[in-house]
Amino acid sequence: MTFADIFKSSFLENVTSVSVTDMVLTMVLAFAVGLFIFLIYKKTYSGVMYSASFGVTLVALTMITSLVILAVTSNVVLSLGMVGALSIVRFRTAIKEPLDIAFLFWSIAVGIVLAAGMIPLAVFGSVVIGIILLIFANRKETTSPYIVVLRCADHAAETDAISFLKQRTSKCSVKSKTARRGEVEVNLEVRLASDDTDFVNELSEMDGVDSAVLVSYNGDYMG
Repeated sequence: MTFADIFKSSFLENVTSVSVTDMVLTMVLAFAVGLFIFLIYKKTYSGVMYSASFGVTLVALTMITSLVILAVTSNVVLSLGMVGALSIVRFRTAIKEPLDIAFLFWSIAVGIVLAAGMIPLAVFGSVVIGIILLIFANRKETTSPYIVVLRCADHAAETDAISFLKQRTSKCSVKSKTARRGEVEVNLEVRLASDDTDFVNELSEMDGVDSAVLVSYNGDYMG
């Protein structure tokens, strides 16, 4: 009885089902393209707190996906078992930035395409996607949105303050208003024509205005 006879399954045959050249080339390319995705993510990130671990995850996800697809394409039986095994995986980590979803799918897609042997498609597609993200993600509007939080003593002071804001800003609209006894709080969305924010100082010194707060926001809340 030989050593091969001990294993009645095709285990030993699967050892050589994927050549060393294919494995090395796929992993190297997956790492290179994954690193490119990571650099694009780092360049286009516009959130509050940058997560370096998520960038590393993009590189690892590209390589892991390539590894899985490389195994699946070499064995039909293994592909069925892999589908069943991966179907029970559940991810509970919340995605804070909508653009992060695109990077995750990008990494997975590149891993699949590379392992399928479509190297030119993976490289060309990644370059095109990277350029598009660099152009659109880093594009800034000419006027930045801000929220002005006003606390006024009465309706007359509120009216004067809003009129002043409309004169000093390119856009001014009320988002919310809270009225209490002896106090009115108004949240307004404004667009500044320039970087000058001295109008907030003048606003806080107006009669009947208790306080004026200027807050920058990205338009994802306070809708």
